[in-house]
Amino acid sequence: MAYWLFKSEPDSWSWEMQKKKGDNGQEWDGVRNFQARNNMRQMEVGDLGFFYHSGKETAVVGIVEVIAPAHPDSTADDPAWECVDVRAVRDMPNPVTLAAVKANPQLKDMVLVNNSRLSVQPVSEAEWKEICRMGGLDEAP
Repeated sequence: MAYWLFKSEPDSWSWEMQKKKGDNGQEWDGVRNFQARNNMRQMEVGDLGFFYHSGKETAVVGIVEVIAPAHPDSTADDPAWECVDVRAVRDMPNPVTLAAVKANPQLKDMVLVNNSRLSVQPVSEAEWKEICRMGGLDEAP
C-alpha cells in the first residue's frame, strides 16, 4: 500500500462534500499538472491519502481511499489528463495544520513542506504515521 496527499480548495471541493459522496466516492478530477497526474497513475485501489484543505485553512482534515485506478478525467477534453476515484474513510479527529507539519522535524523532508503547490503528492509511511498521530488517531489506518 502507498500513501498520498490530495489537496483541494474547500470552496470548490471540501471534505464535507467528499463525505457526502459516500462509498461511491468521486473522481479526483480537474488536475492539470503532469507531476500530480503521474502520481495518480501510480496509485492502486486500496491506497490511502490525506484530504488536505488548501487556501485559508491549510490542514489535513480527513482520510480517503483510492477506489478506482487512473482513468480519463471526465472534465478534460485532452485524453492526456487522468484521475483516480476516492472515497472518504474518516475524519481527522484533530486537523493537522501546515504550520504544525512544518514545525515537526520528523516531517522536514515531506513533499508538502518542500513543494507545497503540488496538488497530488506521495507521503512516506513514516510521514503517514506521524501525521495520523498528530491528528489524534491512536492507530494509523
